[in-house]
Amino acid sequence: MKLSQHHRYDYHPISGRTAYDWPGGKRLAVYLGLNLEHFAFGEGLGAELAPGGPPPDVLNYAWRDYGNRVGAWRMLDLFDQLKLPASVLINSAMLDYAPSLVDAFVGRGDEIVGHGRSNSERQNTLSEADERRLIMEATDLIVTRLGVRPKGWLSPWIAESHHTPDLLQETGYTYTLNWCADDQPIWMRTRAGRLLAVPYPQEVNDIPSIVARKDSAAQFADMIIDNFDEMLTQAEQGPLVMGIALHPYLVGQPYRLRHLRRALSHIAGRRGDIWFTTSGAIAEHCRALPPACVP
Repeated sequence: MKLSQHHRYDYHPISGRTAYDWPGGKRLAVYLGLNLEHFAFGEGLGAELAPGGPPPDVLNYAWRDYGNRVGAWRMLDLFDQLKLPASVLINSAMLDYAPSLVDAFVGRGDEIVGHGRSNSERQNTLSEADERRLIMEATDLIVTRLGVRPKGWLSPWIAESHHTPDLLQETGYTYTLNWCADDQPIWMRTRAGRLLAVPYPQEVNDIPSIVARKDSAAQFADMIIDNFDEMLTQAEQGPLVMGIALHPYLVGQPYRLRHLRRALSHIAGRRGDIWFTTSGAIAEHCRALPPACVP
């Protein structure tokens, strides 16, 4: 039986690849992917704390909004305390809804990554023309308001159409976080050139862990620590990327934030052994490597 294929990349096992270093001779790159998201009231998609009733779903809407009003600010303080950079994945709707929150992360020098217009919609349900319009609208608003053009993209709900990598490359993006198929960056084919896929986690990610699997705050923190310790050992064989995906309405809750502090403090304590960076810096480093290094 011949299976349908995406034809975006070839199979290359992690064993036997060309070894290269991150800056400073490090072999493990770690980054925080902080999602700043806004949702429509009374319609569209959204994560649920409890099963929602008929719209308007005040319970779940307000729970998610807590992340923007409180949780993200507590997380900003934590990142400042530990002196950790972040890749901030923003819905462009945040620029109208909570501009001071976005500005606070920009003021830290954090990277801004495109994350659609809102997490109330999925771009894979759109026509190619409408999807292109979504990407361009979100990007143009970031450029207009912040004066920076994002180089990376994560689709809302990590939802892709068959055209998404092509559209991202054609609208000026140099890397995507949508494909979680590897522990190293890999090149993807598009109809107009190459697009780099930087690893973004679906395991060390608070939504699958806490919302889907119902892991406790302690379990999620232990997951981060165990993943880090194991990858630090594995990275002796070659360069690896560990992303940590975070949402303020989840880990910005006080009892979860305490455990997140424990996990990030553990990683910060090994700062001399790793490259704590942003997804964009990882992509830039890979693009400057000899072509044979990145599969």
